[in-house]
Amino acid sequence: MRIAIVGCGYVANFYLKTLPLYPEIQLAGIFDNNRETCAQLARHFGISRQYQSLEDLLNDAWVELVVNLTNPRAHYAVSKACLDAGKHVYSEKPLAMTFAEARLLVELAEQKGLLISSAPSRILAETAQTIWKALRENVIGTPYLTYAEMDDGLVHQMPFRKWLGESGAPWPYKDEFETGCTMEHAGYVLTLLTAFFGPVASVSAFSSVRIADKLPGVKLDIDAPDYSVANLKFVNGHVARVTCSIVAPPDHSIRIFGSNGTLYTHDIWEPRADVYIKRAFKIRNRSVNLPWGKKYPRVGPPAALAREQVRLLKNKKVDFCLGVVEMIQSLQEKRACRLSSRYCLHHDEIVLAMHHAGESGSTYKITTTFDPIDPMPWASG
Repeated sequence: MRIAIVGCGYVANFYLKTLPLYPEIQLAGIFDNNRETCAQLARHFGISRQYQSLEDLLNDAWVELVVNLTNPRAHYAVSKACLDAGKHVYSEKPLAMTFAEARLLVELAEQKGLLISSAPSRILAETAQTIWKALRENVIGTPYLTYAEMDDGLVHQMPFRKWLGESGAPWPYKDEFETGCTMEHAGYVLTLLTAFFGPVASVSAFSSVRIADKLPGVKLDIDAPDYSVANLKFVNGHVARVTCSIVAPPDHSIRIFGSNGTLYTHDIWEPRADVYIKRAFKIRNRSVNLPWGKKYPRVGPPAALAREQVRLLKNKKVDFCLGVVEMIQSLQEKRACRLSSRYCLHHDEIVLAMHHAGESGSTYKITTTFDPIDPMPWASG
């Protein structure tokens, strides 16, 4: 399938890094409002075509799908323009900054017979698929409760002004702080939990700005929460607690507590992290877990692809193109996309409920749902 990329900043580097893994994807060209940023990316990755405007890109009948890597506040306008032009869309998270806009995009895509999908795509990678396989095999019995963390430490004290993508594009720190860590990162947790346990029925959440002056001398246009916590009640009865912050020390762990033990990994962000089981046993009148965990066999894609991913990614670890590839394959195979429009909209609704909960807290009844998704073929055994 022929694709084009809109947005040539920091994150575009990660997508282009692993695009060579998929020769079936043809890159028609790239565009960014900042011409130097666009040229810089084109030079680094040897891209021959730079569109002169978004209209120029959308008028190219050769382009079938647009990958929207603009900043979050531009997602809605760019994605809507692409859908109006008859292009499928894969967007970085979130679909939009408001639920009304996100829902409009999904409904517009459905009306036009198009597909819109969004990151993150970690559910398609090894760690998530391994946890999911263990749950399907009932290795911890009945899962009662999940604790999931997405904490990244005191980012405002880190040397973020020096963070550069391979092409030299800087990490967009002002936009990141204004968007907020919940909007940026909660999806990494939620996309896993909803695949494992199905749709969420309600969210009881709290959010707060703990560090008001993250950029001394620079006025933030929006003071977004840097901490949020939510209790999720799933339609199937499962319950999960999710935390997200750029305050607490880095912690990307997930622990699923069941009737026969605990299933966990130390880093759900890492696509090839080890997954462990702690068995439950009785001692006198108490039920406790073993103090050590037994590694659960990790599942993964065909060995040749896995080796090439590691070679290309090196220390970057994550294949950002997984979602784009899944979307393209679903269109070509005429099957449901694992990252379906309704699946992505469901996460946007949950994330927005967490982000806007405020210090008074709120309980929000989720209005969206989605059809169950299938595990990856190499993890379905």
